[in-house]
Amino acid sequence: MEKDIKHIFFDLDHTLWDFERNSSLAFQEIFEKHQVPVKIEDFLKTYIPINDSYWADYRKDKINKENLRYGRLFDTFQALNINVERKQIDLLSEDYISHLPKNNYLFEDVHSTLSYLQQKYFLHVITNGFSEVQVLKLKNSKIENYFSTVTTSEEAGVKKPHPDVFKFALDKAKALPAESLMIGDNLEADILGAENFGMKAVLFDKAVNTSTYSGRKINKLKQLLEFI
Repeated sequence: MEKDIKHIFFDLDHTLWDFERNSSLAFQEIFEKHQVPVKIEDFLKTYIPINDSYWADYRKDKINKENLRYGRLFDTFQALNINVERKQIDLLSEDYISHLPKNNYLFEDVHSTLSYLQQKYFLHVITNGFSEVQVLKLKNSKIENYFSTVTTSEEAGVKKPHPDVFKFALDKAKALPAESLMIGDNLEADILGAENFGMKAVLFDKAVNTSTYSGRKINKLKQLLEFI
């Protein structure tokens, strides 16, 4: 890749932090705690696409954080024909958020890749996740020390792919778009958002070629070293 790269910006969930695995463990724990009568496999099969849809609406400012946290659980239980009262859904939502950063599996080669890159580049995080949770994920998974800056959408006041979140993050990092590279799993939010702001980008496509994106793609983080 171009020699002028000085700053590398990473998405967190689904890129470094194994969200699906950690989320599944959190739900298992809170369902056992609250005796929710559902098999985790059945729940996740229904929940994951609903959650993805809610996050898409959240990125577009169609819903707020509270709508997302409640609605994704309410819709899932409705789809599974499981009667759960609003008060319990609120409790499950709160418990899920508190349990989520306690499980901190990372994708393969995260530590070794970040350790190598840190010697040559300034590393940063840009995430649409909620500030109070993302900070704990970075700390508990022991990767916070790799990053010079961490920018959340709540801090920036806008969400990826809005150009202002990238402007906020680059200003915070004292970086220019032409010397910056974005790594993320979401084509719209991470890759196209960064490219539209003048940054270079690499798509983390863990499922291998599920995206029609014609730019640079990797399915393992260590493959990033082949580009820079």
